[in-house]
Amino acid sequence: MNNDIEVSVVLPCLNEEETLGACIKKIKEIFSRGQIKGEIIVSDNGSHDHSMEIARSEGAVLTLEPRRGYGAAYLRGLKEAKGKYIIIGDSDNTYDFYDIPKFLGYLRGGYDFVMGSRFKGAIKKGAMSWSHRYLGNPILSGICRLFFRTKLSDIHCGMRGFTYAAYRKMRLRALGMEFATEMVVSALRNNFKVYEIPIDYYPRVGESKLIPFADAWRHIRFMLLYCPVWLYFIPGASGFVMGISILLLLLKGPFLFLGRYWDIHLMVFASVISILSYQILHLGVYAHTFAIRQGFLKYDAITLFFKRRFNLERGIALGSAIFLIGFSVMFLIFLEWLTRDFGSLYRIRESILAMTLIVIGLQTMFSSFFISLLFLESK
Repeated sequence: MNNDIEVSVVLPCLNEEETLGACIKKIKEIFSRGQIKGEIIVSDNGSHDHSMEIARSEGAVLTLEPRRGYGAAYLRGLKEAKGKYIIIGDSDNTYDFYDIPKFLGYLRGGYDFVMGSRFKGAIKKGAMSWSHRYLGNPILSGICRLFFRTKLSDIHCGMRGFTYAAYRKMRLRALGMEFATEMVVSALRNNFKVYEIPIDYYPRVGESKLIPFADAWRHIRFMLLYCPVWLYFIPGASGFVMGISILLLLLKGPFLFLGRYWDIHLMVFASVISILSYQILHLGVYAHTFAIRQGFLKYDAITLFFKRRFNLERGIALGSAIFLIGFSVMFLIFLEWLTRDFGSLYRIRESILAMTLIVIGLQTMFSSFFISLLFLESK
């Protein structure tokens, strides 16, 4: 950071010769009008038009990033930023850089991260397709609000501002379009002071770089990877409770539901669901712990609770208890079979439950060793 520069404006660029010059001129006008000591950084991502010449002629700092990707371009440009505050926005003239003072006002006022919201502002005619406006963006923003407990209305708005100190703490890594989501999630994970302001959104000039379904999946994938509660724990816990409940219910015999009787076939299915769901829960613990140790995630209340109360011996004890219950049931079935001189015996229900418990018990014991390994503290 350079104390002489207050604001760095970073623009990613890929063949934006029709609009880049206009964006830079607006930013320079804002700097001049507000007597702001600022710099403009254009991060070129492999343009083959006149974008680089325009950036140089307008006095912007030009950086080159050969790796393709929205995030890659931003990471390269942000690396050169020297201002106390950083404003980012696309160089296709869809965002109004005359809004920079709004962002600066809240950043100067103590906020760490300021998001623009196109949905709280005005989306001009032709600026956003119907599918993006009413399906894609609302759904993805809704998932983010659900997963990460935020009230932000437009997590994919490309115009946003943050302090240099906040950027250093975010430790951003994503190279593709999911970079936009990573930045929001990281700001929330770091408990930054966040504010959202309405901005206007204009039709872009030139060809769009978006690949709708692929980019949407990248955002969803990122949110799932960074929210193990929804990827692992909720599906795993739901499936496990449902599976065990059905197993215990069918242990007494078939039951009537939706006008028909459910019996052994459903019990086998419930056994499989119980085992798979239990494995998903264990995978969630592995993945979450590994991500924390690698610095991708931070300890949360659930993980801290588990860490404080888990140790290898308790895991082995729990697994052994579950295993012994299943083994005891199986052993009693064997004794009954023995007393009947190995004759015909109908203990399918009890056998399914016993085998399920044996598998879950063994999973618990061996998983405990691996979880203990993940929790080991290095000196």
